[in-house]
Amino acid sequence: MSSDPGESEFLLLILSSPSGAGKTTLCNRLRAEFTELRFSVSHTTRSPRPNEVDGREYHFIDEARFDAMVRAGEFAEWARVHQNLYGTSKVEIEAARSDASCRGVLFDIDYQGARQIRASYPEAVGVFVLPPSLGELERRLRARGTEEDEVARRRLEAAKGEIAHYGFFDYVIVNDDIEQAYLKLRGIVFAERCRRSRWAALCERMLVAGRG
Repeated sequence: MSSDPGESEFLLLILSSPSGAGKTTLCNRLRAEFTELRFSVSHTTRSPRPNEVDGREYHFIDEARFDAMVRAGEFAEWARVHQNLYGTSKVEIEAARSDASCRGVLFDIDYQGARQIRASYPEAVGVFVLPPSLGELERRLRARGTEEDEVARRRLEAAKGEIAHYGFFDYVIVNDDIEQAYLKLRGIVFAERCRRSRWAALCERMLVAGRG
């Protein structure tokens, strides 16, 4: 690991949750405050929702193009979620690493993608956002008004399977109050930047210099 403080603080931060748990809201708050974190814009085959812009929330592509990228090995992770394909391009991560002004990458992905990212980047930090209850999750899904009842029902059923993977993550945040949940999330960012392993090389360098 480099002894340069800027590189030592480079953070790969994964946010994951069942649909409707508030992950996107927390992610947007984090992006607004920590502008030095680059948001990893995933590719997806799903249709844009109202107010979503290609290249901002997602790179919206068709399934044929997605399959071609899979075959070419262009994704660091990809998965099929709710009948649609999602993937993170390796280019997104490497571009961030080579940008001196960037201090990390923020991933908004599901648990399948999180597992693949951490297989390639073991230093990545995983945060799972949990709803306070399944009843509250159902209420939030139906309150969106952008999905049919059948879609909301499928997402609720899928949530149960997603929650079963909570043990894969380093942190769990229960989003029963968005302000408190966000304070916990930003606290994780600060704490991870101070993790001993990120600064071990610098400590050892100082010790060597001290012996001289």
